[in-house]
Amino acid sequence: MQSVIYLFGALIAALMFSPGSCKQTVTALYGETIEVPCNEGNNKPEGLIFTKWKYIKDDDSAGDLLVKHPQKDEATVSATDGYKNRVSIAENSSLLIAQGSLADQRVFTCMVVSLTNLEEYSVEVKVYKIPSAPVIKNKAKELENGKLTTLGECVAESGNPAADLIWMKNNQPLMDDGKTIIIKSTVTKDPATHLSSTSSSLQYTASKEDMASQFTCMAKHVLGPDQVSSAEIFPIHYPTEKVSLQVLSPSPIREGDNITLKCQADGNPPPTSFNFNIKGQRVTVTNKDIYTITGVTRADSGVYKCSLLNKDEMESTQIVTVSFLDVSLSPKGNVVKKVGESLVVSLEKNSSAEAKVTWTKDKRTLDKLPSFSNLTYSEAGLYECDVSIEGIRRTFFFKLTVEGTPKIRSLTKHRSTDGKHKVLTCEAEGSPQPDVLWSVNGTNDQMSYVQGKATYKLTVVPSKNLTVTCEVTNKLGSDKKDISVFSLFEEEKASPDKSEGGAEQAKVIVGVVVGLIIAAALVGLIYWLYIKKSRQGSWKTGEKEAGTSEESKKLEENNHKV
Repeated sequence: MQSVIYLFGALIAALMFSPGSCKQTVTALYGETIEVPCNEGNNKPEGLIFTKWKYIKDDDSAGDLLVKHPQKDEATVSATDGYKNRVSIAENSSLLIAQGSLADQRVFTCMVVSLTNLEEYSVEVKVYKIPSAPVIKNKAKELENGKLTTLGECVAESGNPAADLIWMKNNQPLMDDGKTIIIKSTVTKDPATHLSSTSSSLQYTASKEDMASQFTCMAKHVLGPDQVSSAEIFPIHYPTEKVSLQVLSPSPIREGDNITLKCQADGNPPPTSFNFNIKGQRVTVTNKDIYTITGVTRADSGVYKCSLLNKDEMESTQIVTVSFLDVSLSPKGNVVKKVGESLVVSLEKNSSAEAKVTWTKDKRTLDKLPSFSNLTYSEAGLYECDVSIEGIRRTFFFKLTVEGTPKIRSLTKHRSTDGKHKVLTCEAEGSPQPDVLWSVNGTNDQMSYVQGKATYKLTVVPSKNLTVTCEVTNKLGSDKKDISVFSLFEEEKASPDKSEGGAEQAKVIVGVVVGLIIAAALVGLIYWLYIKKSRQGSWKTGEKEAGTSEESKKLEENNHKV
C-alpha cells in the first residue's frame, strides 16, 4: 500500500513541477560550501514521505540531485554530472554543495511530498568572489611635463561580480575629462572559472608639481572592503627654466681661503655639465656642478657666473668679496720717553670694509687714544690697539715708560696719634722709582709708588732738636729737602700741653711785635726830618718864624705823640 502511495505522489510531483514558483535568492562565496535552504527549515509536515532536490541545467532542462526518505539515514544521490560527488543534505533538509563555483549560479528546487500535500521551494543561488588586490602594471618610466602620457594599467583579477576601479592621486579620485585625464576600463572573463578581471588604463598630463605626487588604484566590490594598490611616484621630465649659482664657502671669505661655487638647474633630469665664468674667464666642468678656487686674494673679488653648456643666456650671477685688513701701528714694542716730551702715535689701516678700532690702557677701555704732547708719569702704561672687521682681527701694542729726575714735592711732619713719635712724610715724583735716604734713623718705614708718585714715611723719636734731610735718587739724578724737628722732651718741659706748632706760633707773635716797634721808630724819624727840613727852608729866606702860639703848641703836641 505504501509503495502505491509513493508512486502516486511521484506522479503528481512530475505533473505539477514548476521551477519558477516561490523563488528565493541566496548568496554564497566562491570555493566554499554552498547551503541552499529548503523553505527556511520548515519542511517536515505530518506524513512526510520524502524530500527531493532538483536543479535547472544549462540547457534549461530539469535534473535530479538527491532524495531523502525520513526512514533512511542517508540520502540517495541521483545526480550523474559534476554534482554527483559534491551534493549532500543537511539535517534541516538544506542542500549542501561543496566547493562552490560560478557554475553553481542557477535555480535549485526543494520538493517536499507528504500524504496530504506536495510543496516546491525554488532558490536562486549567486556565487560572489572578492577580486585580488589591484596592481598597477605597465608603468611609465617617466612622465613628460605638459604631455598626455599613459601612466599605467590597473588590474584587479578573478572576482565576481567584476570590481570597479578608481584611479587616485594623493588619495583624491581622478575624473576623466577627455583631455588631460583619460581613463578606459575593460572586463574579461576566464573561460574556465568564469571569474571576471577588471583592467583600467590611465592617460595623464603631468606638471612639475607632480614630482612628489603619489598615484594609486582602488578596487571597489560588493563584498568590500575597498582595496588600494601600492603608491607609485613617477619622475617628471621638463626642460631647464632657471639656473642658480651658489657660493658654498662660509662668509666672510678671507685671503687664503678657498671659494667653492655650485651651479644648479631646475630641469629634470638635471644638467650634469656647466660653464663657470670666473671674472671673465670661462671654465667648463663636466659630470659635476661644483668648481673650487684655492688660496684666493683680494684681487679675486668680483662677479662670478654659471650657465648651461648649450645656453649661455641662461645664467646666474653672484658677487664675491674677499675680505682683507692691513694695519700698521707706530710706535710698537717698548717706548721710553722723558717727562714733558711728546709722542706721536700713528695708525694706518686698509680694509675691505669699515674697520672698528678699540684702544685700551692696562686692559681698561679708552674712549680714544690720548694726546701725548706733554708726557706725564700717569700716562705711562701698556697701550693695546684692536682693529677688526667681520671675520678678521688684528691686535697691536706698545708699552710706554715715562722717565724723569726725582723732585721732592713736599716734606711734612706730624705727631703720631699717641703723641710719642714724630712721623715724617716725604712726597716726590720721578721715574724710574726713586730710592730714599733719610739723614736720621727711624722705624716703620713705609713706601708707595703709583704712576711716578712716591710717598715715603719715617717714624722717629727725637731726643733733641734736629734738622732732617730727605734725599731721593734714581739713575737720572737726585733731589733733597730739609725739615726742622724739635725734641719731644723740650716741648714737654716748656709747655706739656703745647705742641711744636704752638712754639712756632709764639715765635711769629714776637716777630710781629718787634716789627711794629721798628715801624713806629721809622715814622718818628721821618716826621723829625720833615720838621727839620721845614725850618731849614725858613732860614734860607732870612725871615723869622711867623708861626702863632697855637701852631707851636700843636706841633709840640704832635711831637709828644710820636
